[in-house]
Amino acid sequence: MDNFTRVSNNMQLQLQHQLTKPQQTESQGFAEALKKELEKSGSVKFSKHAIERIQSRGVEMSPQMMESLNQAVTKAREKGCKDIAVIGEKNAFIVSVQNNMVITTMNALEMRENIFTNIDSAVLL
Repeated sequence: MDNFTRVSNNMQLQLQHQLTKPQQTESQGFAEALKKELEKSGSVKFSKHAIERIQSRGVEMSPQMMESLNQAVTKAREKGCKDIAVIGEKNAFIVSVQNNMVITTMNALEMRENIFTNIDSAVLL
């Protein structure tokens, strides 16, 4: 199945792009330009570690979840937060607000067994 047929908005495209490593082709210049445009949109980015955790832990990244995550980070930035835990019913994200970067994520079971450290705020979804 063509990867682009499942993309419905730029947030999904960004996550899909980060989850799959593009092959080196002549269109690499286009890929770089697209990446820069996505970064301008203000949407959170995902660290390599976070992408690995999303895949291994089966965290569902729907367009609604991306929107909620972006709104949480925006609100936290307005309050002057630096590192936050964004906590939902099914998963949690540790986000560097300053870098606009999701550092890691965990599912509900892992949330119960962990202590959140090195954060200055929490946002509940």
